[in-house]
Amino acid sequence: MWSTRRKAPPIRSLIGEGTVLQGDLSFADGVRIDGEVHGQVVATSEASLVVISEKARVFGEVKAAHVIINGEVKGPVHSSELLELQPKARIVGNVRYEVLEMHQGALIDGELRPLKAAEKPALILAASNDA
Repeated sequence: MWSTRRKAPPIRSLIGEGTVLQGDLSFADGVRIDGEVHGQVVATSEASLVVISEKARVFGEVKAAHVIINGEVKGPVHSSELLELQPKARIVGNVRYEVLEMHQGALIDGELRPLKAAEKPALILAASNDA
């Protein structure tokens, strides 16, 4: 998980509740979105964090190392390290991730694929008696 790899970068930018940003957002380190973004949200640094809060809405691509979503995203999501989908997360778009943590209640309307799709793990059902 993120904590075992490295320390999370600091959040240096905030798109506040009630704010509407028209255009792409490029950032280093971390950003928290409580408002609305109409455009891409893309990290410029390898160690990066995006937090999309419960009331936030993003209409465009979201791309960073560590992505935490509890709001709405209409567009593709790409997380190169850890993707956390909290209970009120709503995504309409394809999702790519390295590690996924998805809470009950989160919804995805799109394709959900790990970055290392070639390494497909064996599927073992918990209720299976064939173990």
